[in-house]
Amino acid sequence: MTEPAAVKAALKNQAVETPSWAYGNSGTRFKVFAQAGVPRTPQEKLEDAAKVHEFTGAAPTVALHIPWDKVDDYAALAEFAQDHGVKLGTVNSNTFQDDDYKLGSVCHPDAAVRRKALDHLFECVDIMDATGSRDLKLWFADGTNYPGQDDVRERQDRLAEALAAVYERLGDDQRLLLEYKFFEPAFYTTDVPDWGTAYAHCLKLGPRAQVVVDTGHHAPGTNIEFIVATLLREGRLGAFDFNSRFYADDDLMVGAADPFQLFRIMYEVIRGGGLTSDVAFMLDQCHNIEAKIPAIIRSVMNVQEATAKALLVDREALAVAQRSGDVLEANAVLMDAYNTDVRPLLAEVREELGLDGDPIAAYRRSGWAERITAERVGGQQAGWGA
Repeated sequence: MTEPAAVKAALKNQAVETPSWAYGNSGTRFKVFAQAGVPRTPQEKLEDAAKVHEFTGAAPTVALHIPWDKVDDYAALAEFAQDHGVKLGTVNSNTFQDDDYKLGSVCHPDAAVRRKALDHLFECVDIMDATGSRDLKLWFADGTNYPGQDDVRERQDRLAEALAAVYERLGDDQRLLLEYKFFEPAFYTTDVPDWGTAYAHCLKLGPRAQVVVDTGHHAPGTNIEFIVATLLREGRLGAFDFNSRFYADDDLMVGAADPFQLFRIMYEVIRGGGLTSDVAFMLDQCHNIEAKIPAIIRSVMNVQEATAKALLVDREALAVAQRSGDVLEANAVLMDAYNTDVRPLLAEVREELGLDGDPIAAYRRSGWAERITAERVGGQQAGWGA
């Protein structure tokens, strides 16, 4: 049984990166719903992210998305973040919102379009250099809609060529994180559709190329924890994009659809040493109808709760049951941990860090929501740029 002090220490050291775009307006294909007080600039996004960290103590970095967070001076933006108690984290590229990318970006049949996409990826590395960011996260919407539309093998060759060029451009302390998605917006073939494709490309690139597991990017019934365990075993799990989905890539709050799945994933993370390695825990969510900041606070708390339960698994008892073939007892050990109410434990952890035991209540008392609603009037609210 893990000692309570060790569980608390692990929870105190856990960090969850929040995404800048989650603080802006978002929606579905049909409608983006605006909310009062939504940030208008990257700086205002960072102010909101700082509030999440202030009340949770577990969200010290903020991921950027380029060009949604484009500014003239990225070093100044990094300084602004630090002045507010957070740091800039992962830089996310965008090769899916330009008309030139209708048939793909780095996999496009036209070399000029591929060059344009590659230049954007190089720009993202330049931004990493200016901000001190370690990770470049790449997700490509590239694919085809119809059989025969393009040569599937040649598209993989184009992808490999682009990834190799970006990898070569990275600094020695920087990483390339490759994300996969099994469908959408391409419906016949997707150029990075699964973890195996991402893993194969990363293997050829080198040790600083790692796979991103987005928990929403899987077919129904996929055993995501198996993927996590395998990638950790191979030393190739670089990051998570945490969210939930009921059907496809819904980008709902992490743990909302299946908290038991999140627990199982976090158990494999802990079992494989991912909690103390370089795995980046990031949120990638769209808060369409709920208030942004409380939803992100709740998401961080959901990750913490799943982690706490996973830390409470009696691994010695589990190993004994597994090795003796006691199926029911092995399952019971896991379920005992999952069914534990860890909220009092997490409240203690926060209070020991000098925080309020209830981050949501503390945020509501802070008056920040009322302040930004009153002050952020006029201008263009941040959003997807769609």
